[in-house]
Amino acid sequence: MVTPFPGGIGISGLRVYDWPTVDGLCGGSPHVHLVCSECYYVVGGTGSVQTLTSGGFATTPLREGSVVWFTPGTIHRLVNDGDLRILVVMQNSGLPEAGDAVFTFPADVLASPERYEQAAAGGDEEAVRRRRDLALTGFLELRRNGAVQEFYAAAAALKQRLLDGWEERWRTGALAAAELTGEHLDRLRSGDLGHLADAGVHVLDAGGPHRFGMCGRLDTHDPGDGKPVH
Repeated sequence: MVTPFPGGIGISGLRVYDWPTVDGLCGGSPHVHLVCSECYYVVGGTGSVQTLTSGGFATTPLREGSVVWFTPGTIHRLVNDGDLRILVVMQNSGLPEAGDAVFTFPADVLASPERYEQAAAGGDEEAVRRRRDLALTGFLELRRNGAVQEFYAAAAALKQRLLDGWEERWRTGALAAAELTGEHLDRLRSGDLGHLADAGVHVLDAGGPHRFGMCGRLDTHDPGDGKPVH
């Protein structure tokens, strides 16, 4: 039997883009998650994460060993000052990389699902650069006008049709993991140690091709792909 990552989380290895932008900084595409928290553990290099919420704009420095996390609604942009590499830990079996993300495109793009989908499409490096630059244009405008609540409303409208799928991922991932812990506690109280007989080690193979993500080149791992080690 293959088991998911502990707690139904997801992980990705991230090498943040070193492509320069219109404001002279290098980095990824600003975006937001609507239902998931996300955590960065910096494994190398230096940089920062710029964030924008209803409370305003902030910049948090990143260096090797830094641990930073943020909750849903935190608009964030990674900035790469030099070889910034991050282990990303995500809620809900990696849902942030599987739909729960909205780019900070300008308001006219966000208002049209068709235009948004076209602008959000990835593919080759040229397409991903265009996507990043358009998201940055919207992000810089949000910093100027402070229309964060309007952006949230537009982002939520874009994702309405996906919510049932997100709920299923949550139920079979994080919720199922929490409920299983409750079952284990009940067993221990009754002296039933049967679940301990199922102990095992699971390994995900390293390597594989990088893919273009929102903020950099990704090594993604399906939380259910662990191979048992006997």
